[in-house]
Amino acid sequence: MVAAGSKGLGRAIATALVREGARVSICARGAGPLGETEQALREAGGEVLAMSVDVTQPDELARWHRATVDRFGEPALLVTNTGGPPTGQFEELSEEAWRTGVDGTLMNVIRLSRLVLPGMRAARYGRIVHLTSFVAKQPMPILTISSTLRAGLSALTRTMAHQVAGDGVTVNAVLPGHFLTDRQIHLNELRAQQHGTTRAAWEAQVVASIPAQRFGRPEELADTVAFLLSERAAYINGASLQIDGGLLGATF
Repeated sequence: MVAAGSKGLGRAIATALVREGARVSICARGAGPLGETEQALREAGGEVLAMSVDVTQPDELARWHRATVDRFGEPALLVTNTGGPPTGQFEELSEEAWRTGVDGTLMNVIRLSRLVLPGMRAARYGRIVHLTSFVAKQPMPILTISSTLRAGLSALTRTMAHQVAGDGVTVNAVLPGHFLTDRQIHLNELRAQQHGTTRAAWEAQVVASIPAQRFGRPEELADTVAFLLSERAAYINGASLQIDGGLLGATF
């Protein structure tokens, strides 16, 4: 099961899993991109279930899980993934914005994990990867809500891993840096406006801050997630792995 699997990093992960021979169930809100991704995955030889789901709604997550079980059996692999929560500095953010962020970035992860864990523990095998963000370790002022909740997801990852490791289940988090997805482009536009410059000029500044001197490619992250979901990664558990071209902790 790959949440938010129709675009960006989610789609790249679903594609990598199909290439590895997994049967993949994806969800997303937008029917258009979802249908396009489903077709592309089928053309790549994948067995695919694609459903339109609002991940902030518990009943819709349960419906997606039930459909996945009916189609493929109890899922052995789960990738939690969402769009980013509302942006802004602390005093700009309303209580409603915080509630939106909690429902869309934290509670959906908890709910999906609760749905799949009984089957994984019964099978004594399972892999969960939470796709979060480098702001879990390096908060950013414009991403106040995201920074807060992603740090919480790292704590959740660690505590979950401790509780299920004995049942053959691993739980890890992946913290992407700057990848040129729709979300990254949107954030670049916001920051460019704030700094009175163009998106191209802002993106040049971002690239200059990354030791690798480039944005990441979605397939690079996807291949890492596919490894964490594999049998080969059985002894990696409770990790929050940054994939950022050396961005965190870089000094200049």
